[in-house]
Amino acid sequence: MAALGGEQTATVLAVEEPVTPADAAAPVAAGRRSPLALVFYWAHAAGLFSIALSNVLLGVSTLAVPWARPLEGLRRRAVRPLLLALAAYVALLGLSALHSFDPRRSARALSEVFALCTLLLGLALVKREHVVRRLRDAVLLLVTAESLVGLVQLVVAGGPDLARRPHGTLSHYMTFSGMLLIGDLLLLAELASRGRRMGWRALALLPINAALLGTLTRSAWVGLAAGFVALVLLSRRRVLLWWVPVMLLLLLVMPPAVLERAVSIVDPADPTNSDRLCMAQAGFEMIRERPLLGQGPDMVKARYPLYRLPAATRYTVPHLHDAFLEVAAERGLPALAALLLLLGLPLARALAGYQREGARHGPRAELWLGVVVALVGFSVAGLFENNWGDIEVQRLVLLLAALPYGLGVPEEPALRSG
Repeated sequence: MAALGGEQTATVLAVEEPVTPADAAAPVAAGRRSPLALVFYWAHAAGLFSIALSNVLLGVSTLAVPWARPLEGLRRRAVRPLLLALAAYVALLGLSALHSFDPRRSARALSEVFALCTLLLGLALVKREHVVRRLRDAVLLLVTAESLVGLVQLVVAGGPDLARRPHGTLSHYMTFSGMLLIGDLLLLAELASRGRRMGWRALALLPINAALLGTLTRSAWVGLAAGFVALVLLSRRRVLLWWVPVMLLLLLVMPPAVLERAVSIVDPADPTNSDRLCMAQAGFEMIRERPLLGQGPDMVKARYPLYRLPAATRYTVPHLHDAFLEVAAERGLPALAALLLLLGLPLARALAGYQREGARHGPRAELWLGVVVALVGFSVAGLFENNWGDIEVQRLVLLLAALPYGLGVPEEPALRSG
């Protein structure tokens, strides 16, 4: 590494946090990690087209970790606040289950702890830029393949149709649209940062956006708009603004089902909009009754009729169609605060890394920026849909939350002595 120029060394040092003894051991721990654990971790993300397969691969990756002793990397000072938020989230999940109106039913939600291993393993295993890129590409490969399957389903259905919405290989179209949203924003961030140097990945934007429109999922559309606004504000404003008239022009030639669905987003008379307002009021009542530990995990569906407003369209609902309201109603306001930290801390770190590297001019700009806009889009979409409750989407978000911490680790210890 001595042959590296001073300019490259300075670039790497500029994006690192102050070094502690635990930090100094991180590259050593990285060298001890098992390649097998990392391979299976990559595969569990790429294999999310089947949750059973992804579970098996995540389990194998988890079992492979102790043999490689990479957990020393979790002692880094930078990851401690996120680990504390994760510990608080898990503890509050358990306490809420114990305090539930039906502890036996709520106990089933404890399986989420296994899904959270995606974040924990990501913090332990992902320690270098090339690993971050491979994981990002695994997500894009998965999303692109799903979009192609969804397009075939759209053709078979004869076009966008609320009764026959594409879902790819997944069980539900909402999960499908949540995946597409994340992949779309990762690609748009790369387009803003690298332009023509994207290569084949630029072509993936076409099927992903076509399939996303075909889902007729308004929450994902709103999340995409929010992520795009964040992208415009943070990157090449002049280059990206030409997308606005292009999108408006495309809307004019869209099928009527897409146009009607888009207009209904801001229509207060739309029955689904009014019904979701009723759900929100019922959720607030649930929180008011039990603000600390909530009704209990997986209890919103069972107890919703007790809080249902007379004006509500549906007597029962599977969830409150708001990820943050759902967590607060199920598990209490402290659990909501822990979730906001799980999303906010990685977002803030990615934003700081993007700004430290000179915005779009940095060599890793699209990685930092991709995490920022994907988390923004997911969070805004979560205001209108329980996307955190979709295990496949949740895992992609947890993987993204780990990436900024992987980018914060130098490639070689020698760079610290610069």
